[in-house]
Amino acid sequence: MCQRRGVIKSSNGEYFYRFLAGGTGALILALLPTLVPGVARAQQKITIDGSTGTAPLVEALGKAFKMKSNVAVEVGKGLGGKARLEALSAGKIDIAMASHGLKISEVTAAGMKVHRIAMTPVVFGVHESVKVDSLSSAQICVIYENKMRDWKEAGGTALAIVPLARPESEVDMEIARGGIGCFKSLKLADSVKLHARAGDMAKALTETAGGIGMTSATIVERSGGKIKAIALDGVVANDAAVLAGRYRLTRDAFLITRDAASADVKAFIDFVKSPDGAAVIRANGAIATTK
Repeated sequence: MCQRRGVIKSSNGEYFYRFLAGGTGALILALLPTLVPGVARAQQKITIDGSTGTAPLVEALGKAFKMKSNVAVEVGKGLGGKARLEALSAGKIDIAMASHGLKISEVTAAGMKVHRIAMTPVVFGVHESVKVDSLSSAQICVIYENKMRDWKEAGGTALAIVPLARPESEVDMEIARGGIGCFKSLKLADSVKLHARAGDMAKALTETAGGIGMTSATIVERSGGKIKAIALDGVVANDAAVLAGRYRLTRDAFLITRDAASADVKAFIDFVKSPDGAAVIRANGAIATTK
């Protein structure tokens, strides 16, 4: 439980609120829920918004943190780079989420703190109906040029390929462009369906038979088997391959706080950086980068 001004703890571990009775200095002690059923301290809330690609991991961390602290973590629907920093500076949110391409020096110069919390593989995920486990870079490119139209051509069973992608302005597309040689300047076929938000891509991959799209290992992990990550050029996107540099499509996950953050925000950041936080990060397909 978070200690607050006006709260004292008895020798047997029970907590009490202390109220000053107007001008007399008398103390009125009211027992907390250990002795009075139905009475609880007001639950605090941390609001977080920013990168939609980072959101699934932060949501998982928020749920785990609430179980330990009873402090709710509310993750928004997404804010762009400038908007999230403006919202944080104005106090509209408590923490901003960011990913690949963050200019850390500019953020710290504005009086904010940057916490690099994880490195997440960007993968080409497929719908559970797809019976293919690995694709070469060349196969990825011909799929997105609409020159390979059936999974049978890639060694799977007969099923129409439905290519999905993120917009050019989104991190997952940027990572794919930068990490796959033939994909760098490839013109997407008109048949490729774009999904602006990470959640939209996740929904499409779980619902579209034959679908393939760029997403994060976290979303794959949380899909319950409805989305499968395809190995790229025979390399599976696991911790060993990422850390050794053999799997090259990765994105960083950052949390940004105001320099003078609240006690609850500091407690959440401490949790994320703790062994318990690292365990949540690993369980969601990412690699913890904080100590």
